[in-house]
Amino acid sequence: MSGSEAAVRQCLVVDDSRVVRKAARRFMEGFGFTVREAADGSEALTACRELLPEVVLLDWNMPVMDGVTFLRAARAEFGPDQPVIILCTTEIAFERIMEALEAGAQEYVMKPFDAEILGSKLAQIGLLQAAAA
Repeated sequence: MSGSEAAVRQCLVVDDSRVVRKAARRFMEGFGFTVREAADGSEALTACRELLPEVVLLDWNMPVMDGVTFLRAARAEFGPDQPVIILCTTEIAFERIMEALEAGAQEYVMKPFDAEILGSKLAQIGLLQAAAA
């Protein structure tokens, strides 16, 4: 397979804020991912059933289905490792972060985040090459 035929890397951004989805899309596209969006966990489950992404950026607090409910449903349906799920949240309580990690999130980032923070997290979990220093 030539470089131009390399597999397309898929990302799903799940957030009820259109502004946050747009910013996260821009960051992830900058990292070479093709991005789809969902406004809540229910839409995200449907999107994952259509095409399972490599990584999901997941908001915690959303209407219809919140992030942790989606996380538990996704892990039950797709298994413990795929897709990689990064919870993006304003939740700062240690207990809440532990709840998300125990439910199956591989990582979390605090909102607001920027491309540098997100890129660092993606590199940390092996989804991006770390930038040369």
